[in-house]
Amino acid sequence: MGDILIVDDERDIRELVSDILRDEGYSTRLAANSDECMAEVAAEPPALMILDIWLKDSKMDGIDILKTVRRDHPEIPIVIISGHGNIEIAVAAIKQGAYDFIEKPFNIDQLLVVIRRAMEASRLRRENLELRRKDVTSAEMVGSSTAFRALKAQLDKVTKSNGRVMLTGPAGSGKEVAARYIHANSNRADGPFVCVNSASIEPERMEEVLFGRESPERGVEAGLLEQANGGILYFDEVADMPLGTQSKILRVLVDQQFRRSGGGGNIRVDIRVISSTNKDLQAEIQAGRFREELYHRLNVVPITVPSLEERREDIPELARHFISYFNKTQGLPLRELSDDAVALLQTMRWPGNVRQLKNVIERVLILGEGTGPITAAELPGLEEPAEEKGRVIISGAIATLPLREAREMFEREYLLTQINRFGGNISRTAAFVGMERSALHRKLKSLGVVTANKSGARVAYVAEGAD
Repeated sequence: MGDILIVDDERDIRELVSDILRDEGYSTRLAANSDECMAEVAAEPPALMILDIWLKDSKMDGIDILKTVRRDHPEIPIVIISGHGNIEIAVAAIKQGAYDFIEKPFNIDQLLVVIRRAMEASRLRRENLELRRKDVTSAEMVGSSTAFRALKAQLDKVTKSNGRVMLTGPAGSGKEVAARYIHANSNRADGPFVCVNSASIEPERMEEVLFGRESPERGVEAGLLEQANGGILYFDEVADMPLGTQSKILRVLVDQQFRRSGGGGNIRVDIRVISSTNKDLQAEIQAGRFREELYHRLNVVPITVPSLEERREDIPELARHFISYFNKTQGLPLRELSDDAVALLQTMRWPGNVRQLKNVIERVLILGEGTGPITAAELPGLEEPAEEKGRVIISGAIATLPLREAREMFEREYLLTQINRFGGNISRTAAFVGMERSALHRKLKSLGVVTANKSGARVAYVAEGAD
């Protein structure tokens, strides 16, 4: 149910309270003085503290401990008990952040009610914090292509460990979705997932945002590192992090502790770090923009997230997923995809990857008319003027070639597109283009088109030396 630390200099009282709480299903730890108390908190922050105001043979009294714990671990609810209680002590304790104050001799039923309320209030605060920071980004992985299955197999291998993961891949390929998938399937799934967008935070504010701050006027303001305690901290586009902050993050990764801006003591955290980048970090290191030590700390398990170009087979499934998503979240029409729309989506260029596909689907659903199947004509940039219907626009390059060379160039590009659309599957390509498989193989050989594995998928390309 919860781990409760009982701090009281009277052995009989702390053991009595412990026995009662254990009977109620709680686990307990005991401390007789301030040194034992702070050692227990440093070893593992409890879910709740029961703290006596007066502690014999201690360097700190209960109010001092309350101040320190509230500063370093503001999420821990603290119930103050005292045999010398008066209104001044109660007011001082509540002002310093205690959840409640109970006088000795206390009624056990009253203590249990206060503990339950304190634990429930703490749980609700954590849930509210999680809801406030929650992104609309889903942890659902969508796809069935070879490249997708290879990615998912790698992600599944790292979910149960605490190893740091570096996700690389082009912008919009789904690196954050992959990070959230790791979180959702890990033993930290009940903990927070905190995203740090390294590019969007102003460099001069980065340390304050990460480490938090404390001041007499505003008290303790927890940073993202504290908010991620017990969960996962995700550095999105880590290459954009300022160099000065990189060195401080390196120390946090080594020590698992840091100091707030304006604070006097170190804060211990238990976090797993996942980072992502669309840049070549080795080149960034050579250019002096990224610390090599930090790279080696973050790049324990490197995983490449493939581009949409490398998983064209997944485009229809992704498009249908986004149609369903926008229907549920925005009430947009739940439309089907026509065959010509599917074929066009699979052959279009997607420099913005999955994010661009999602935007295209949203635009079509918003601007489209009716609830019938989405057609190719509705896709952006593909509309033709009425007088051009049935014509194909020829580029300047192909228009300058003789018919034989132009036909060869068209066939090469057309077959490259179709093979990649079907994930390198020659049988499916042959069926779609209307050729015998053996005839297609001969045609590909004559055009210099070969296939090879890339990011776990079969990809077609033009062999060197082919013209």
